[in-house]
Amino acid sequence: MLAPENGSNATLGERPAGPLVVESRNGSAPTVTIPCVAALVVRDRIRAALRAAFPRRRARLVLARSGNELGTILRTTLADSVVVDLGASGDEINRAFALAREFPSFPFVGLAPLRGADGPALAGAAEHEFAEVFAEGVDDGVLRSLIAPMMFSARFAFALWEPPPALGLEAPLQRLAWRHLVSHGGRPLRTGELAAALGVTREHLSRSFASAGAPNLKRVIDLVRLLAAAELSKNPGYDVRDVARVLGFASASHLSSTSQRIVGTKPASLARLRAVDIIDRFSQGRGRSRGSADQASRPQR
Repeated sequence: MLAPENGSNATLGERPAGPLVVESRNGSAPTVTIPCVAALVVRDRIRAALRAAFPRRRARLVLARSGNELGTILRTTLADSVVVDLGASGDEINRAFALAREFPSFPFVGLAPLRGADGPALAGAAEHEFAEVFAEGVDDGVLRSLIAPMMFSARFAFALWEPPPALGLEAPLQRLAWRHLVSHGGRPLRTGELAAALGVTREHLSRSFASAGAPNLKRVIDLVRLLAAAELSKNPGYDVRDVARVLGFASASHLSSTSQRIVGTKPASLARLRAVDIIDRFSQGRGRSRGSADQASRPQR
C-alpha cells in the first residue's frame, strides 16, 4: 500500500531500511525508532530465536500463543511486522492466515523448518500473501536484517522521506525535523521530544520550522499522524476506534477532531484518500493555526 508520493528521485540508499536512525542537528546524537514485532509462537526454539534476533534495545517483541491473542495484539498495538511460527497447530495457523488478510499493511513472515510435512503451511502462507517464509535454524542469524526493510515504520518513512514540495520545507532543520517525524510511523511525538532529539530548544524549533510561510510544526506533526491513520484505515481488520488506539490518540473523538482540523474530513473517509490527497488538502490553508499565523504576520523587532 505504501509508496513514495512526492516524485522524489532519491535512491534506496538515501532512505531508511530500519531500525530508523535520524541524526541530530549537530550529528552527534542519533535517535532510533524502536520497532514493534508481534509474533505467534508455540515452540520454545522459535521463541528463543526471536528473542535473540530482536533484543530489547533493538525492538519491542510481543509474543502470542494463539491466533486470537495475536489478533488482540494487532488491534491494540502498532506492530511493524508479524512473525508466525508455522509449526503451530492447523487451527492457529489458519487464524494467522486470516489475520494476514485483515491487516495487509503489516508484513506477515513465516518461520518453518521446511520439511516435506510443512507443504500445506507453506502453501497457505503463499495463498495469504505472506511477505516471506524463512528457514528456521538457517536464517536465524540474519532474521532481523531480513525483516527490518519490510517493517511498517521503515516503509512509511521510505515513502515520505523527502518532504512534499507543497509543504515548503526546504531549510535543513525543517527537513531534518520532517524526517524524524516520519521515522516514527505516526506514533505520538511531542514538540519538546522532537526538539531534544534534534539538539535545539523547543522555542527555536517551533519558530524556525514555521519560517518562510511553512506550516506550523504542531500541525505537521498531526499531518504525519493522519497519513499513518489513513494507511491503517485501509486494513479491513481496523475500525476508527482501533486506528485511534494503535496510534495513541486519546480517543476516536480525538482522531475525528484532528482529521477535521487538518484535512477537513471525517476519519471514516481517510481510507479513500491517498497520501498526496491528504497533503493537498492540508496545503489548502490548514497548515497554520490562527494564532500562529497572526504571530508570523507581526513585524520582527
